[in-house]
Amino acid sequence: MSQENTLTSPTQQKSVAELKQIAAQVRRDIVRMVHAVNSGHPGGSLGCADLLVALYFRIMKHDPSFSMKGEGEDLFFLSNGHISPVFYSVLARSGYFPVSELATFRKLNSRLQGHPATHEHLPGIRIASGSLGQGLSVAIGAAQAKKLNGDNRLVYVLMGDGELEEGQVWEAAMYAPHHKVDNLIAIVDRNGQQIDGSTEEIMDLGNLRAKFEAFGWRVLETDGNDLEKLIPTLEEAGKLSGQGQPSIILMDTQMGFGVDYMMGTHKWHGTAPNDEQLEKALQQLLVEEAGDY
Repeated sequence: MSQENTLTSPTQQKSVAELKQIAAQVRRDIVRMVHAVNSGHPGGSLGCADLLVALYFRIMKHDPSFSMKGEGEDLFFLSNGHISPVFYSVLARSGYFPVSELATFRKLNSRLQGHPATHEHLPGIRIASGSLGQGLSVAIGAAQAKKLNGDNRLVYVLMGDGELEEGQVWEAAMYAPHHKVDNLIAIVDRNGQQIDGSTEEIMDLGNLRAKFEAFGWRVLETDGNDLEKLIPTLEEAGKLSGQGQPSIILMDTQMGFGVDYMMGTHKWHGTAPNDEQLEKALQQLLVEEAGDY
């Protein structure tokens, strides 16, 4: 079931070069947001910036005017809600709410809480997330609802690799192939890091391709920090929909990608940069026309 464009949006026509500039701006937003309140999760946010930019500015058909039902458009669910800085930045930059609101991140009475929550009524947020392991189940339900409603759009869900240590993930992983939820594309951020160390040290995930294939998933693999590889993989996953199997993309990223001193270590999972570190990060995240809030 090849997906045809049903929504018109200028964001769908961005070139790879333009996407790289947007991703750099999103990364600037991330480090500035967490620095401003000395809290938040920059590492995974930086690592997943290319993915969310590709989805919202190139791949997904979506409407920034936002309806909770999401009828006739692709849906995205963030299961690892602690990487909210990248989600908020991409939503703002793609028109869901004013970019200036990013300055309220994690502040009292802000709609941009540390973990996304629906009671804040922030456009683009469909579930409260951050209690790990739940997003895949929610996405499956949304995908089945689309099938029941005759809606041929797709449902995407992002999970962290450390999150796969949650048992609910594997219950959902059994369910989706059994019920042929073939309008679902799950993505695992395989950065090899979690809050206390590497996933290999904390709880070795083993061969994820073999595991998901054994459950009946169609498995793709890609470099999540290379848009030239990431975009074709996302496009391929879309073309494979409607063929009786859910798809999952094992996406290799580096935690902290784009900021050299944050890359490849769990230490920046939930640590904010100080003033000097922020300045160094911004010097590395250059854009042609900075649009900092």
